[in-house]
Amino acid sequence: MRILGIDPGLRTTGFGVLDVAPGQRLRYVASGVIQTVDAPQGDLPARLKLLFDGIRELHARYRPDAAAVEIVFVNVNPQATLLLGQARGACLTALVASDLPVAEYTALQMKQAVAGHGKAAKAQVQAMVQRLLQLPAAPRPDAADALGLAITHAHAGQAVARLQAAGLTRTTASMYRRGR
Repeated sequence: MRILGIDPGLRTTGFGVLDVAPGQRLRYVASGVIQTVDAPQGDLPARLKLLFDGIRELHARYRPDAAAVEIVFVNVNPQATLLLGQARGACLTALVASDLPVAEYTALQMKQAVAGHGKAAKAQVQAMVQRLLQLPAAPRPDAADALGLAITHAHAGQAVARLQAAGLTRTTASMYRRGR
């Protein structure tokens, strides 16, 4: 199975692609970022289109079987949260328009799965992704987070799918109402 991880951002969206071989062995395929800095700062629709088109291009190039995207929670600055939510929406729309099943994980869940604790720093996530995928160097932070999401889905995805099939998981909406 090939998994595309997406760490959404309005300026920089990280992506990571992994193959999951039999026995849950992970193989690095690609990673990088989609940047919207070429679009005018105040032109939000143009920036969202760059994200949408970038995700569609990733799908065409790597042909993933599934996607994992970070869930964004409200932070201190409501305006920044709103903009980030719109970037995330553009990414999700591109994935769904490509007929990909999309799993969503919080940053806490990804850090827990990759680094062993939910309060891991960016550098710790980068180092663990490098180690888990046997990379020659640590990927940049946005790409490392995206690869971390793909790793999280590789390990948790099958179990979550079985729980969902049995009707034993919460919906995303209920997670927001209960504060995670």
